[in-house]
Amino acid sequence: MDVDDSRAPKGSLRKFLEHLSGAGKAIGVLTSGGDAQGMNAAVRAVVRMGIYVGAKVYFIYEGYQGMVDGGSNIAEADWESVSSILQVGGTIIGSARCQAFRTREGRLKAACNLLQRGITNLCVIGGDGSLTGANLFRKEWSGLLEELARNSQIDKEAVQKYAYLNVVGMVGSIDNDFCGTDMTIGTDSALHRIIEVVDAIMTTAQSHQRTFVLEVMGRHCGYLALVSALACGADWVFLPESPPEEGWEEQMCVKLSENRARKKRLNIIIVAEGAIDTQNKPITSEKIKELVVTQLGYDTRVTILGHVQRGGTPSAFDRILASRMGVEAVIALLEATPDTPACVVSLNGNHAVRLPLMECVQMTQDVQKAMDERRFQDAVRLRGRSFAGNLNTYKRLAIKLPDDQIPKTNCNVAVINVGAPAAGMNAAVRSAVRVGIADGHRMLAIYDGFDGFAKGQIKEIGWTDVGGWTGQGGSILGTKRVLPGKYLEEIATQMRTHSINALLIIGGFETCDRIKQSASGTKRRVFIIETMGGYCGYLANMGGLAAGADAAYIFEEPFDIRDLQSNVEHLTEKMKTTIQRGLVLRNESCSENYTTDFIYQLYSEEGKGVFDCRKNVLGHMQQGGAPSPFDRNFGTKISARAMEWITAKLKEARGRGKKFTTDDSVCVLGISKRNVIFQPVAELKKQTDFEHRIPKEQWWLKLRPLMKILAKYKASYDVSDSGQLEHVQPWSV
Repeated sequence: MDVDDSRAPKGSLRKFLEHLSGAGKAIGVLTSGGDAQGMNAAVRAVVRMGIYVGAKVYFIYEGYQGMVDGGSNIAEADWESVSSILQVGGTIIGSARCQAFRTREGRLKAACNLLQRGITNLCVIGGDGSLTGANLFRKEWSGLLEELARNSQIDKEAVQKYAYLNVVGMVGSIDNDFCGTDMTIGTDSALHRIIEVVDAIMTTAQSHQRTFVLEVMGRHCGYLALVSALACGADWVFLPESPPEEGWEEQMCVKLSENRARKKRLNIIIVAEGAIDTQNKPITSEKIKELVVTQLGYDTRVTILGHVQRGGTPSAFDRILASRMGVEAVIALLEATPDTPACVVSLNGNHAVRLPLMECVQMTQDVQKAMDERRFQDAVRLRGRSFAGNLNTYKRLAIKLPDDQIPKTNCNVAVINVGAPAAGMNAAVRSAVRVGIADGHRMLAIYDGFDGFAKGQIKEIGWTDVGGWTGQGGSILGTKRVLPGKYLEEIATQMRTHSINALLIIGGFETCDRIKQSASGTKRRVFIIETMGGYCGYLANMGGLAAGADAAYIFEEPFDIRDLQSNVEHLTEKMKTTIQRGLVLRNESCSENYTTDFIYQLYSEEGKGVFDCRKNVLGHMQQGGAPSPFDRNFGTKISARAMEWITAKLKEARGRGKKFTTDDSVCVLGISKRNVIFQPVAELKKQTDFEHRIPKEQWWLKLRPLMKILAKYKASYDVSDSGQLEHVQPWSV
């Protein structure tokens, strides 16, 4: 969902956070509209960041209703108020629809209640309706104060002292239906719930040769349905933004019958609850079931996921996203002036940015208007490049054209998995094979990595061979950590023997999977957790941010015995409050001498009489299990992009005879800053620490101070133009 952020409110270049004092300021935080997993993480971040900069922070319970009712619904929060809520779904401060706030009389009461506590900074977590209401409230603020003064409810000094209201929004919506942000809080967690159900259904469906119709949320936005379809390889998907063409009923039945003819035992159809046809008439899950049963006679079941999509523990992604947004929201409030428009904190690529709230709301409403007017191509375009890209990728992978309609390139393209197995590898292979076949190439699978390549373990792989691969963990092709150096001659021979024109390598130095760890409910206990990642501390750092860890030791940030001692002292002080559990993560290669056992024994000895310790080495369980929705979707899309690049390179070389490789013919595809780009390997050499197998610069290190601040350490960071964390300080208390 794309919005020009060139006019987004900016912080002064490299302004130190200490200069953004919250002393004398009061911030109110509320959640409104439908609940979404991750809202609590956002509330926690606002409270702790607000307290950290010296402001008072108030919970506003039950959304706008609590603001209108006042009294005990507006209560000051302290540091412990938000302890152990990261892993809790829903919202601990409640959410409610409020008709009273829609009236000026209701907003007048709300303003009076806020002024009683000196609250002139408002952080609203909700959907477009909630954020629109906050913007109206801000516009009316001066008029409301004047009316309160005329009614003798406040004095003239209060009118001058509290002259303007600052408003910053964060979008909490599982539908991902807000323009201006790549992801809204709760979307990733909802996808987890959907995929868990799909994976469970697939086993029973295969057992009985059934067709399943799954209805997912999305009255006005088909994001959940579309990404779920990509992540599970669904046979058909129905979206409100992109209705099926006329005659879809026959086309879908032909597709399902072809699947059955190819001995495919499972058919999955995903329907957004707001799905429509080109005449804006609803396409319901029951209608689809009736069609399949009537036309094909297949055993067909409907599953409506409903509110299960809103429930459960928030994913690591949502915890981190909400925490980043909450911190950025507080900084935005501190930097706001009377002339600063209400803004919404958004995710653009991998950056937190601030965008004018009402521009984003207007674009969101424009999508619905386009659908109402049956301008469906405009609706997809307004949803943004990511949505359109997902839709195009799904169409390419779901439907195979007849062989006589695919122009053959006479090129052989091979796919290989290398390095450690990683969740999402199989989704990437499936995507590469199907896009390659659609482009007219002959696709070859190489088994068991470079070792198998040298031994000639190569065979052609077809469209149906990769069916059902998206949800499989590990590597179906097989992978080994063997490097190609000692096999180069044998590999060259195999490439000539099989006439391989291009090679797609899926792997890397090390593979990273996400970690979830909860130590809640335990009394006076510190957990020491060792994560994988080689010399890369990404897992430990991001896992620590997602789980609310007290410390995370990584290779990239050296530490010594004094740091360890200060962390123990920090935990000892913490245990004297109502917070009685601690979490410490250690990257497996962060230090040769400060091992997990050493840290465990140090904490155990120094914490004696105050807390006890437990340790856990997670090991290879981090690489096991089914891939997450993100890994499936990312693997699918990035592999499709890779094949498109390979096809373009092969077309360039066509007709030129023998062509030796150039620097730009050997590239790595990945995300850099906000873009998915191809970088020549020759250039990447300059940016790589080969001894430790990590990049020389790592973007996620900018998030280190954020984790420390939210854990109550005296860390600091600079605020760049986009509010990004720039300067890393060591652990200190």
